[in-house]
Amino acid sequence: MLTARRFLLAVFVVLLIICTSFSCSCFHQLEALTHCYLGAVLLKQFIKKHWHEDEDSFEHPVVATDEKEVIRRLLLLSLDDPHRKICTAISVAVACIAQYDWPDYWPDFLPFLLKLVSDSANVNGVHGALKCLALLSVDLDDKVVPTLVPTLLPCLHSIVSSSQIFDKSLRAKALSIVYSCASMLGTMSGVYKKETTALILPMLKLWMEQFSLILDQPLPSEDPDDWSMRTEVLKCLNQFVQYFPRVIVKEFMMILAPFWQTIVSSLNVYEKSSVGGMEDSFEGRYDSDGAERSLETFVIQLLEFLLTIVGSATFSEVVANNVQELVYCTFGFLQMTEQQVHLWSLDANQYVADEDDNTYSCRVSGVLLLEEVANSYGGRGIKAVIDAAWRRLRESQQQKIEGDKFWWRIREAVIYGVASLSEQLGGSEVLEADRLGLKNLVAQMLTEDMGETGAHGNPFLYGRIFASVPMFSSLINPEVTEHFLYAAINAVGTDVPPPVIIGACRALSHLLPEAHKEVIQPHLIRLFSSLTVLLKQASEDTLHLVLDTLQAAVKAGQEASVTVEPVISPIILTTWASYVSDPFISVDAIEVLEAIKNAPGCIWPLVSRILPFVGPILTKPTGQPEGLVAGSLDLVTMLLKNSPSDVVKALYDVCFDPVIRIVLQSDDHSELQNATECLATFVSGARQELLTWGGDPRFAMRSLLDALSRLLDPDVESSGSFFVGKFILQLILHMPSQLVQHLQDLVAAVVKRMQSCEIAGMKNSLLLVIARLVHASSPNVVQFIEMLMTISADGYENAFVYIMSEWVKLQGEMQGAYQIKVTTTALALLLSTRHIQFARVNVQGDLIKSTAGITTRSKAKLTPERWTVMPLHAKILGLLADVMIEIREQVFDGDDEDSDWEEIEAGDVETDQSLVFVAGAKSLGRPTFEELAAMAKVFDENQKGDDGDDDFFSSADPLNEVL
Repeated sequence: MLTARRFLLAVFVVLLIICTSFSCSCFHQLEALTHCYLGAVLLKQFIKKHWHEDEDSFEHPVVATDEKEVIRRLLLLSLDDPHRKICTAISVAVACIAQYDWPDYWPDFLPFLLKLVSDSANVNGVHGALKCLALLSVDLDDKVVPTLVPTLLPCLHSIVSSSQIFDKSLRAKALSIVYSCASMLGTMSGVYKKETTALILPMLKLWMEQFSLILDQPLPSEDPDDWSMRTEVLKCLNQFVQYFPRVIVKEFMMILAPFWQTIVSSLNVYEKSSVGGMEDSFEGRYDSDGAERSLETFVIQLLEFLLTIVGSATFSEVVANNVQELVYCTFGFLQMTEQQVHLWSLDANQYVADEDDNTYSCRVSGVLLLEEVANSYGGRGIKAVIDAAWRRLRESQQQKIEGDKFWWRIREAVIYGVASLSEQLGGSEVLEADRLGLKNLVAQMLTEDMGETGAHGNPFLYGRIFASVPMFSSLINPEVTEHFLYAAINAVGTDVPPPVIIGACRALSHLLPEAHKEVIQPHLIRLFSSLTVLLKQASEDTLHLVLDTLQAAVKAGQEASVTVEPVISPIILTTWASYVSDPFISVDAIEVLEAIKNAPGCIWPLVSRILPFVGPILTKPTGQPEGLVAGSLDLVTMLLKNSPSDVVKALYDVCFDPVIRIVLQSDDHSELQNATECLATFVSGARQELLTWGGDPRFAMRSLLDALSRLLDPDVESSGSFFVGKFILQLILHMPSQLVQHLQDLVAAVVKRMQSCEIAGMKNSLLLVIARLVHASSPNVVQFIEMLMTISADGYENAFVYIMSEWVKLQGEMQGAYQIKVTTTALALLLSTRHIQFARVNVQGDLIKSTAGITTRSKAKLTPERWTVMPLHAKILGLLADVMIEIREQVFDGDDEDSDWEEIEAGDVETDQSLVFVAGAKSLGRPTFEELAAMAKVFDENQKGDDGDDDFFSSADPLNEVL
């Protein structure tokens, strides 16, 4: 082992020599630099593998203590390497060691860095030290920061203020460390308000003066180093305003004028560089540390800082007098850039994706700022938006007259920005006079440029007008809305640029559901024809949009859908088959087919079309294209949901046995998941009839239980069995008499599956099964508890101890109204039994809060969470108390004095009598179902809009009628 360790030291020395040998190398300079950089990278890997035994990537042998001292000393002496990439790699290695050894085993590390930072004559050394500090600063804790800040920040200020010595990139690096310190101080301020304020105050004025000097000069063009430096200034200011508003408000006034100068000059540079493309905006360029240097990155930070100011109760009034000018400038930053126009003109999919995903951009940040202006300033902010929009529209009109080819961009930006505020603009805070002005503004924006030349000459403006119409529906009269509806129908069927078609599809998908049948009926056949043509041409993101529009058209058409079903359905099926492995497009296609299925007269034609296609696939699943079997199961499930019995029977005849075989034989996770949902839907739709359709009820039940046994097998990966909880619930609800004789085996299998489960969501669904069985066993809950105590569980006294330990631990993670109300009320039922085991069993209690201050990533790795231990009955009481508090809050939040508790109707719960273990036993002190109903009702009202599949599977549960 000694020889191996000495070998490690020799390896390190060789790597360090390679790293630092660039200046004396006889190689070609580029080749030598490559070798040096590679050596530095290997050096970092060496540290990761051999420095700390607790590291996941550790490999024996470990570096000895005396060798570590030598290595640390040699590395520090190499921090002033003149070549930035090599210096960066060495800094990374130093920082990596510091995470393990500092401060306990490397006390002289920080003094050395501070001395290096303070030596302005050694610029390379300053760079290396700053790089190390920047890497370490992201993981500083509340013990280090109070001692570090008073010493470090003056050194950093000296660097930032010495523009004649240090370049802008180095000053920006120093500012990034200030930002990290300010961020940690801000985090600490929640606990240590006085202490952090005391640390900030002595140096605040000095830094604010420096920030003012940096921002005072107009933003230069084509200078990414300056942009990066200002970005770091804004990030620091953002932390101060966010966490220390009262401390900074007085000093903030000195930077107000320079900051406004930065806003105005930034807009000028942005319009020339990014919007006009006349100067380099350095889009997509990065520095040696991987940080983006583009103008857009700076502008986004500028807008985010403004967002913080406007949203601050302390600072919002500081800019209130200039809010119209602020909105005016914000509209400028919303303009499409030259790069965006070029990219989106070539790639319609990218245009749709960027619009839908709200990607990181000036446009998105600008919209967020406008929303904050409207929310923070109310009517005053909305008036500012209206006035600034009018100014911008008049300017664009003048630009158009003067022949400026970019005139349409500011107009599109105004429509885009104002449309994003549609919710606020329709609120009660808008004064009547402003509402009239707003209606005039909307009319001006939407109608002035709607002509044939606009569609071809300015497609993005034309498309934006279409997409914005639904957002302004409350501000425009029905005749205008109908006009745009007709125009959109015409647009999707004519030869216009993709942005226009995209905008028209967005308009149709929102306008069609609200349109009167007599208005759209004459145009539906033509619309379906146009959309099917688009469907053949579209791909990826545009395909999603067309499918969404087609779904809206089918739902709006209803009776007309039966006429076009023979044309539409085959195309949708072809699209689905082509994109069956794409989880988004395939789902979109199925949703369109489901809309067709639900249209009058369409279900049997659709079933007759799909069954001959999916039947052979499910019968012979082996060798099918990727995703086709799982997708076919999705199709069958869709056809089963809410369908009449004869349709379910037709699907059963072709698909039931193949689905059972897939569950029993497949190892594909997607196939198992979808087959499980399909079986659950069969049981939900057919109920007891399912057992008789095959001729032998016992064989049918045996098939269901065999499938269930496979899904509960601990050897099957959790992902494949993810939906087994839904399947079991349907068996409990619809086949209770057949399931009762297998109940103990079922619970034992559920416990084993829970113990082997690797996915929290699946474990929750199995806990829901147990909770539903608790309800089904009422009023004989005691017997259910006794049964659990007879079932074994690895590592626990019995299944009851294990289940309750997991249940109370995971109850807070239950999602959806149905899960929450069933599990919460089941806990109440269990506790009401006053069973002796509730006092004997101890479970995880509350998290023990650390007394060591802020928990950083390195601390978290070394110090695991610790929990108290408490009796089971006390834990359940605490959980139920939390529910009661939430209910009371909901009751008091309501306007009606009559609470939910007073609106409960009397009645007894219906239980599954076949699952009652011992008749006649009554629990002591059992809460009434009226009380349980009150607990559940609040969850129902506050969790509407949960997953549609969950609603479908839980809707048949009688508990929904009682609870």
